[in-house]
Amino acid sequence: MYQEDSLGIVQKKSKTMRVIEFREALREAMNEEMRRDEKVYLMGEEVAEYNGAYKVSKGMLAEFGEKRVIDTPIAELGFTGIAIGSAVNGLRPIVEFMTFNFSLVAIDQIINSAAKMMSMSGGQFPVPIVFRGATASAGMLSSQHSQAFDNWYANCPGLKVIVPSNPYDAKGLLKAAIRDNDPVIFMESEQMYGDKGEVPEGEYIIPIGVADIKREGTDVTIVSFGKIMKQALAAAIELEKEGISVEVIDLRTIRPIDYATVITSVKKTNRLVIVEEAWPLGSIATEVAFKVQKDAFDYLDAPILRITPADVPLPYAPTLIEASLPNVERVVKAVKDVMYVKK
Repeated sequence: MYQEDSLGIVQKKSKTMRVIEFREALREAMNEEMRRDEKVYLMGEEVAEYNGAYKVSKGMLAEFGEKRVIDTPIAELGFTGIAIGSAVNGLRPIVEFMTFNFSLVAIDQIINSAAKMMSMSGGQFPVPIVFRGATASAGMLSSQHSQAFDNWYANCPGLKVIVPSNPYDAKGLLKAAIRDNDPVIFMESEQMYGDKGEVPEGEYIIPIGVADIKREGTDVTIVSFGKIMKQALAAAIELEKEGISVEVIDLRTIRPIDYATVITSVKKTNRLVIVEEAWPLGSIATEVAFKVQKDAFDYLDAPILRITPADVPLPYAPTLIEASLPNVERVVKAVKDVMYVKK
């Protein structure tokens, strides 16, 4: 079986599958790309001697050496600027943030340098760089370490933003991101690094900007991405027990967004629920809802509903975290609401 990657290269896809962890899929992607291209290197806090805060880079220092797997000081603004400068000069850095909450210290470099360099230089200076790390809630880490910045970065022209939900997608999309000549924000979840899934042994690349239908259905469409896909899929299983057929779409990339796949699905199901982990104002859910009502209004049999966290800083207490974040019960209720199922 063959597939075309994001660079237009047709590659053979192995049928041999293994079950590996999310962190292992990320590591395989980086290892393969660093072996393939000596210009690729990894830098960040604890990525070398400590094997990564979440052990994503385990063993990479031993294979590639300290010039290509680089421990940095706790100085995100500084090492992000160094990485961007090296990308402008022909290297292909992967910058790991221990969490994207810490990327705020470096956001000036990301937005005003990496994202805008190609435009400001009239196309003379591409910035082939990947910023990756953990995003959003991760248990009892409270307000300053539990924020989803997916929609923040997706708001900026010049960036591509990827939020994978499983090991298979994570590997294929990270390889595509490393090969891309634009700066890519690659957002993971601390709570997913130990998740296991099937990943082919052979090389494969998933094109950036292509959504995936994880579950086909006929009655209602659920759109989501990242770790909240778990809630969407679990809700679809529960709803099937009640005779409601749910189509679940994983956006995978939120800049660019694959609107066509969503609209095609809505034209079939006539109903849409969007689930995400970012605050409601200016969310990806808001953007998708606007696009669907603009291009598929006549197909809608019910108002579009969205499920987001509460519009507050995430609390510390487990009970309040549960009350704040999207969950299966909220998704099931939203689907029943758009289906006009009597309570």
